[in-house]
Amino acid sequence: MSGRKETVLDLAKFVDKGVQVKLTGGRQVTGTLKGYDQLLNLVLDEAVEFLRDADDPLKTTDQTRSLGLIVCRGTAVMLVSPTDGTDEIANPFIQPDGA
Repeated sequence: MSGRKETVLDLAKFVDKGVQVKLTGGRQVTGTLKGYDQLLNLVLDEAVEFLRDADDPLKTTDQTRSLGLIVCRGTAVMLVSPTDGTDEIANPFIQPDGA
């Protein structure tokens, strides 16, 4: 075993591809993954943040703001997922009103 630490995630296959990153505190960012390290610090290019609803901070809105080139600190990263091959679907667990 080499003395080098390795992350659980193999992010090498996502370099130069679009990823969606969820951060602690509820922030959500998409962009092109340009680099990473063993601490899960991420470098994203052409990053776009999805703004949260003022009434319900747990929900994101369709409003976005462009961030450009950013570094996401590894301790704040909760989820990394590719943007290719993912689609948003309706929540099947929402009860209709009056039920």
